[in-house]
Amino acid sequence: MSDWSSLIRILVALLLVIVNGFFVAAEFSLVKIRISRIEQLVIARRLFAKTARWLAERLEKALSACQLGITMASLALGYVGEPAFEHLLTPVLHGLGIDSPTAVHAIAFIVSFTVITSLHLVVGEQAPKIFAIRQPEVLLLWCAVPLKLFYLCTYPLMTALSATTNLLLRSIGLGDSGEQDIPYTEQEIRALLREAHIHGNLTRSEHRLIDAVFEFDDMVCRRIMVPRGEIDFIDINENVAENFDMMRRTKHTRYPVCDGSLDEVLGVLHVKDLVGRETKADFDFRSIMRPPKKVPENMPISKLLRHFQGTHQLLAFVIDEYGTIIGVVTLENVLEEIIGDVADEFDIEDPEIVPDGPEAYIIQGSAAVADVESQLQLSFGDADVDTMGGLLMDVAERILSAGDVIDLGIAEAKVLAVGDDRVTKLRLKITRPADDA
Repeated sequence: MSDWSSLIRILVALLLVIVNGFFVAAEFSLVKIRISRIEQLVIARRLFAKTARWLAERLEKALSACQLGITMASLALGYVGEPAFEHLLTPVLHGLGIDSPTAVHAIAFIVSFTVITSLHLVVGEQAPKIFAIRQPEVLLLWCAVPLKLFYLCTYPLMTALSATTNLLLRSIGLGDSGEQDIPYTEQEIRALLREAHIHGNLTRSEHRLIDAVFEFDDMVCRRIMVPRGEIDFIDINENVAENFDMMRRTKHTRYPVCDGSLDEVLGVLHVKDLVGRETKADFDFRSIMRPPKKVPENMPISKLLRHFQGTHQLLAFVIDEYGTIIGVVTLENVLEEIIGDVADEFDIEDPEIVPDGPEAYIIQGSAAVADVESQLQLSFGDADVDTMGGLLMDVAERILSAGDVIDLGIAEAKVLAVGDDRVTKLRLKITRPADDA
């Protein structure tokens, strides 16, 4: 073998390494990219995007073409490359004083095999593979036309290979599937959103809004309602002046109209209906009230939103399984589950969680257990309660008083204030990490 012949073989070997890398890049870019993204590239009229879509629509056969190309390039590389490198190394080994044919052949084979393997691994496998994983769109568009030509040239063989592959898969219980794009689960979408946020593709507010939407349908009315004990209402048995004093003090937009208590709800008064009316001592609030709307406590808030849209009344009474009113819920309560707290100029609310020293917090008794667990990275178990006050009473199994201390396992809670037999404020001291619970 002449030196020129060896040099040509080496150049051919390098070309085969590049060809192998081409098919590896094409294969991984096809697997990595989703068909929905290719459709976007077609709409954007990117060069070769339609060819890429043509290949993606024939994914199984296109992958068979890639595998055939990789196999052919690898076999040809082994046939051409190693003898060429071995021939070039022989004179060098003779110059070093190694004349034994056996030793020369062994050393030349080891060196040539190592060089070819390294080139094949780095240039023909790893580099194009990683590039394709990181930039699948770019590589697929580059590879689309050559791969389609190779696919068409080897189509008969592709058909035979695909049929053989499907036969093998069926023999182990895997049938044919025309679905190439498997839908993401909710957990996978959330993971993708976190990754997008971490890499700067989504802002914090965008990530929070989209993530809140997934919680939306899982939330029920009971979790977002204003509890019965916190409801301000108009009592028709009291005089008009006292009711107006209450309305001026509380500054709500809507008020339940009741006969003595929330057990006898007559309707709902909208404050704007009072504008322009003379409200004398004998004024009857029932003359302008609207009929009350009631919803069950376990109604998902997605259905509650549709209820508000359909009835055009943005306040509803929440009832339990016995028909007793346990709270009220408004459109504002629903929207806050997506966009966060919305406080108008009349809302005066204390923060639900306030730091009070190392690993200690002052918490409102009405704070949702889920919100406290999420913000403080804790887990209080699976108690069937909604609020922190309810959690303490559930653990203690009694009515609590100010000063009572409750051991929650991962934290210690001290009752600071009680009103109407319910905990209104507590101090939570974390005693050990949630992981140790």
